[in-house]
This record gives sequence, structure tokens and C-alpha cells, in this order.
Amino acid sequence: MTVLDSFAESLGFTPDGFQLDACRAIEAGRGALVCAPTGSGKTVVGEFAIHLAHARGTKCFYTTPIKALSNQKHRDLVTVYGEDRVGLLTGDVSRNGDADIVVMTTEVLRNMIYAGSPALDRLSHVVMDEIHYLADRERGAVWEEVILGLAEEVKVVGLSATVSNSEEFGRWLAAVRGDTEVIVTDHRPVPLHQHMLVGTRLLPLFDAGGRGVNREVLAATARAEQHRFRPARRPDVVARLQREGMLPAIVFIFSRAGCDGALAQLAATRMRLTDEAEARRIDAIVDAGVAGVDPADLEVLDFRRFRAAARRGFAAHHAGMLPAFRHIVERLFNAGLVKVVFATETLALGINMPARTVVLERLVKYDGRAHVDLTPGQYTQMTGRAGRRGIDPVGHAVVQWGPAMDPRWVAGLASTRTYPLNSTFAPGYNMAVNLLRTVGYADATATLERSFAQFQADGDVAADLAELERARARVAAMTESLAHHGDPGQVEALLEYLDLRAEITAEERAAKCRALTERHRETVTALRQLRRGDVIALPRGKRVELAAVVREQHGGTEPRPTVVGVRGFTGRVDPGLFPAAPQVLGTIRVPADAARRPGRAVGIIASEIDRRGITGPRRLRRPKARPNPRLKELRARLRAHPLHADPVADQAMAAGDRLREARAEVRRLEGRVAAASDTLARTFDRILELLAEMDYVERDDADAWRVTAEGERLARIHNGADLLAATCLRRGIWDDLDPAELAGAVSALVFENRRDTGAGIDAVPTEALADAIAGIRRIHGELAVDEERHRLPASPEPDAAFAGAMHQWTAGAPLAYCLEAAAANGAELTPGDFVRWCRQVVDLLQQVRATGYTERIRDNASAAIAAIRRGVVAIAA
Repeated sequence: MTVLDSFAESLGFTPDGFQLDACRAIEAGRGALVCAPTGSGKTVVGEFAIHLAHARGTKCFYTTPIKALSNQKHRDLVTVYGEDRVGLLTGDVSRNGDADIVVMTTEVLRNMIYAGSPALDRLSHVVMDEIHYLADRERGAVWEEVILGLAEEVKVVGLSATVSNSEEFGRWLAAVRGDTEVIVTDHRPVPLHQHMLVGTRLLPLFDAGGRGVNREVLAATARAEQHRFRPARRPDVVARLQREGMLPAIVFIFSRAGCDGALAQLAATRMRLTDEAEARRIDAIVDAGVAGVDPADLEVLDFRRFRAAARRGFAAHHAGMLPAFRHIVERLFNAGLVKVVFATETLALGINMPARTVVLERLVKYDGRAHVDLTPGQYTQMTGRAGRRGIDPVGHAVVQWGPAMDPRWVAGLASTRTYPLNSTFAPGYNMAVNLLRTVGYADATATLERSFAQFQADGDVAADLAELERARARVAAMTESLAHHGDPGQVEALLEYLDLRAEITAEERAAKCRALTERHRETVTALRQLRRGDVIALPRGKRVELAAVVREQHGGTEPRPTVVGVRGFTGRVDPGLFPAAPQVLGTIRVPADAARRPGRAVGIIASEIDRRGITGPRRLRRPKARPNPRLKELRARLRAHPLHADPVADQAMAAGDRLREARAEVRRLEGRVAAASDTLARTFDRILELLAEMDYVERDDADAWRVTAEGERLARIHNGADLLAATCLRRGIWDDLDPAELAGAVSALVFENRRDTGAGIDAVPTEALADAIAGIRRIHGELAVDEERHRLPASPEPDAAFAGAMHQWTAGAPLAYCLEAAAANGAELTPGDFVRWCRQVVDLLQQVRATGYTERIRDNASAAIAAIRRGVVAIAA
């Protein structure tokens, strides 16, 4: 019996053809790339690689992109192999790292490779789960570092979502790793039925043949467009799914506040999806999951509301929640106890939470820069959660229709099951010194030239050059044509005039965006400052309703105080409700139980507001736009331009716009060709030149590059601001800080504010910490000048908005106090955000402890790490 035969027998089901093909390739000593839909069972291939290595007495590492996936996979493998044979390394957790089977995040393996760790001895296989994460713009380079850095005899098993350029990716893997089998399948073991929810009507998206859009959907959406359409309320959506037998369900909502709001909407109804026996099981799991959390912290975390919702069978799941809460939700959902989860797209990243139905409320999401349409890959990744193998005969994907949503576009999105995998690999400072110290300059250059990024660039440059020539020819033809319509000398003047108009349009949009951001910031600040009993004016359609605050909320990303209105409105209000920051019109006394029983308090509050003679405006209006000197200057230049209001110019406007677009396309293509020609090796050279100026590397007598003692320290700092951190340590600007101040200073190198509030930045508790932050900024400014001179990407700017809160937490302050300190300093954090940033500060502090120049700073880093790892931060690990 072969190893594969014994493994197949242990599964308890017959493996699919693609699984067997991949396993045979691995057993034959080849690498494998498996591209398959979510839920298709591709992890079976990775599990076989582990089984094979175990049977042969070698090692297998299983890498994942996120710690939650590592934790989950570790639990699965412990069940099969036993706790003593399986290790876990995630940065936060180091458990049994010398085992023959180790689950880890990809960054941990990268660091092991650069350090030449003895744990790599006898390593025969590396499974890279979610290998398509290589395209992630923030962390994708790490995957390529691992693939390029592993010893030649190690076989890589890549598990990927279906990508459209799998053959290209497979060719590259074969080129750098040796013989690699590429297995691609679009087969789902559980068929997926696509639906559209129009109001409360649940309709098949496709016709009976599955090829075209269902005519009934087109008719229903057309009628909805013509008439006043109201989307179904979330409780109604859940009720409909329950009637159709389509629970359990995951409802994807692309904002944390939206998930929490959906949970509040269900909680406000009498809906219950569990029986008493299930509720008791839920209580036991929930209570075990928060054992050890301080009761005061549970109050801040709104634990009672979380527990009450879970008992009734629904929950939220997003990155803003405490990790312990998310783990509880995952356990409850997988146990069939929670029937509906409102989640952000982070849940789609490989966490094992399959459902019968997936609902997408919208097909637009915020990507950190702008609101963009979902890609086919994102759609497939999320809807791939629908259909539990061995439980559901079919899975269901439901898209809620909204105005201006074209069902044909949705059908195209649902039909396109692939997306391209594009490399984000580029050398950085840490990578440069590590390559130089481990393989030397020549091999380092060769390694960079062997990257997938360079592989793709070399393949694209020929096509881009041909397209550039065609684009230049179009520009020449359009310029000649436009010149025939008038004086040839007027063409450039016309383009100058059009550029001016475009600049005005862009500035108007930017001004509007700034105004919206400013208004939101002012509203958030006003809501956070409200106190119990304050009376404000609520917009209610075109009318205004006075309301009193009955429960304050000072922390959180977006404060949502609870109010009771004189006309019967009760509930939480959020910043998006107000056209302008609410003003306190007066203050009254409210009943003690008004927050728990708001309906009973309406009459009392209305009488008290009337008795005190508090009145409000008849209508709430948006504030007037502030003067914009830049816009005023641009408009003056437009009016003064010779072509302004020229009828001849007006006739040539359309042709001029087309020429402008054609010239922009030429510039875009020229940039792409230049970027492809500027190879990664040349970037590496420019990095070494800068590092040489700063004495992190040097040339020896034979004119060969070598890493200095300072460079050896830089090699052990794995952070987006690695060079900045190394220089801060080298110059000693953190040497005299106590542990809490050190944690606060280090936080400025890892923290990134989700939203620029512009409030109270740099309000830190001690003068020493303020001086340290000023020193960090000064060094960053010097570095920015050097990077520009060497034509290198700019290092991320330090952000001190979390420094005060980090200092207070390290000094022993309670969670509520630290969240308020963060908010006062411009960092809008949920408890989950707070824990995540604390963990990242710990990660960099561990590197400070390993690379610090003095015993004092190393001891202070150790003390800070111990102080941070308490309460909710400790339980999160």
C-alpha cells in the first residue's frame, strides 16, 4: 500500500480527481500548485504533504497569511497527530517550534530562512495556503521571499483560489523551484445557486438554462427602478431565509459599523433562532471563551449585548471585535448554534466557517482608498463559503438588489470565476541586507531577477512597447486632425485650457471630499462629547425632532449614543445621520431606566423638554462651503484664458478631450515601460548606495559589498519602517525612555490610523516621549530626502496618534481609559483594533530587544512586552 493509499483510506470519503492528481505529483517528488474554488477541498492536498513528510520522517511546514488561520489549522492537525508532534509559530505564540509539523505565518518562515534557523534541517515540504496572497500590496512580497529563499530540495505545495494566469504562475514556480505540477479545477463539490433579492422577492439570478439572466429578475428590477423602492429590512431578510430553509447564513456587509448596526436591528426584534437547549450550550461556550477577562473590560466591550445576541442565534464578525469574541463566534457558527453572522470581507480569507447561504448586501466596498466594485475574485471568494460539503445538497448566493444595480453586471460577476495574480514584490532595506549577508551580491541580484515580479515584467514589456507605439501614432493623428480645424498653434492652447478645466473639476471634487470629512470629524467629536440629559435636534425627513441623550458613548470608531425623541424615536444615532455637527440645546434630567426602557421614557422626556422651554431649529441644514482660495484662483485663470467662451474652441472641445485622454495613455504606457526597464536589480543597487552612505553596508578592498555590524542589526528588524527603526536605535533616541515611554515611541512606527480625524495629535503623557517622537520625525524627514535623491519609495511616515494610549496601557491603565486616550489623540479604535495594534507593538519591541545597543533598552523592551501582555491583549493570543 502506498502512502497515498493509506492517506486516502483515513479521509472517510473518496478524494476528488484533482486532489488525487496533486497528491500523486507530491508523492512522486514534484511540487504542486492547486488552483480551486473556495470549499472545493484543496487543503486535502496540503494535508497529504504533511502525511507524506511524517511517514518519511522529514519535516513539513504549513504557512498561512493570517494568525487566525494558523491557529485554526494547528487545532485541526493536533487532532490528527497529537499535541506533541505539531508546533505553532505566529509571532505572538511560539509553541513546540522544533516539531516535525509546524504551522506558522509566512513571515515567520521568511525570518527563519534569513536567520539560517536549524529548524529548517530535514525540511522536505512547505505548504503555502492561500498562495494567491502573493498579490497583496502590503505583504505579498514575503511569499516570493520564501519561494526564492527555500533550499532547492524543499518541495513547495501552493494552494490558491482560481486565478486566470495559473499557467504563468506555474511556469515561474517550475523555473525557480523545479518540476511543479499545475492542477486547476473550477469544480465545486456542492453546487452553488445564484439568487437576487428584490425587496423581499427571492428570485433565481439565471434562467432555467443557466446561461442568461432570468427575465423575471429584469422585470422586477425595472419596476423597482421606476417606483419608490425600499430594500428589505435585515430582520425581514433573515426571516425570509429562515422560511426558505436557507440558514445558517453569512451576510457580508462591508463596514464594521454596518455589521454592528445589523446586529442591533435583529436584537430590537423578537426574533429568536435558537431553542432553550441551544441557548444553554451557547452560554457555556461564550463564558468559557471570555474566562479571565476583567469584568470591567467586559463592560467596555458591551459583553452583555454580545452574549444576548448570540443566545438568540445571531452575531457579528469583523476585525474591530476582540479576537476572543471572534473566536467564540467561529465556534458557535461551526457548531450550528449561531445561525446568522453579519461579517466583513475578512471572514472570506480562508477561515473555516462554511454556511448554507451567503448574502451580499452590496457589491461595492471601501478598499482603504476609495469605494470600488467587487472584483470577480472577491465575489467568488465570499460566495464560495456557501454550501457545506457532506451537509448541504446545494449552496446559495444571494445578492440584494439596489437602485442602479444592473442584474446583467451581477450575472457577469457571478460567472467570472477567475482573477489575475500579479506580483507586488520589490526589494526593501531589510531584504537587501539579508540577501547580501546570506548569498552575496551576485546571487542576490540573480535572486531578484528570478522573482515573479521580474518574470511578469519581462513578459509584459514587449506588449507594452507595441501598445505604446500605437498610442503615439493615435496622438499624432489626432493632433494633425485637430490642427486642420483651426490655427495649428491653437492646439496647445486648447489643451492648456482643457487641463485648466479638468484641474478645476478635480479641485471641486477634492473640496467636496474635504468638506464631507471635516463635517464627519466635527460630528464625531460632538457626539462623543454628549452627556446624559443633553438635548439635541434630530433630522427626521424634512422635519426635526428634539431628543435627549439617555446613554453616552465616548469611545469606539464612531460614537453612537442612545437617544429618546419627543415624537417617539428611540435608539442609537450615528454620525451619518446628521447634516452638521449636533448642538446641545439644553439639558434635562432623564429617568434612571431610560436607556433600558426607552419607550416608557418618551412621555417624561417630552414633558421635561417642554417644561424647560427648550426649542430647536425648524430644519437642519448643511453648513455652507468654506472659501477655497485655490479654486477661486483657478476659476480666475479660466475666465482670463484667451479661449474662454470662444465659439471655435467650444466646437473643438470634444476632440481636444479625446486628445488629452490619448496623451495620458501615452504617459501611462511610458511609465510602465520605464518601470519594466528599471529592473529590481537596479533598485537593489540604489538601496545599497543609500545603505552605504548610512554605514549599514560597505565595499571591501576588493570592491565587493559586505554588511556592517549595524547592517546585521537592520537584518533582524522586519517592519515596514525597518530603516527608520534601525536608525532610531543607532542614534539612541529611545535609550533614556522607561518601558511605557518606549512602547509609546515604538507604536509610532507601526500604527496606521484608519481614518484621519486630525484631532489632538501628539498629546502624549510625558516630555521624554514627546522628545522621542520629535526625534523619530526628524530622522524620517532626513530619510525622506535621501530616498528621493536615490529614487527609492518613501518610508511610511510615523504616526503618533496611538502613542499616548500605548503608554497608558503599558503603565497599567484600564482598557476604557486607554480607548478614550486614543480617541482624544485622533485614533478612533475599537477594542479589536486596540488589541491588534498592541500585538504589532509587541512584535517590534521583540526586535528592539534583540537588536538594541544597550542593556538598558533591551531590558526596557522586555519589561514593556510583559506589561502589554495582560487583560484583553493576553487573552487575544
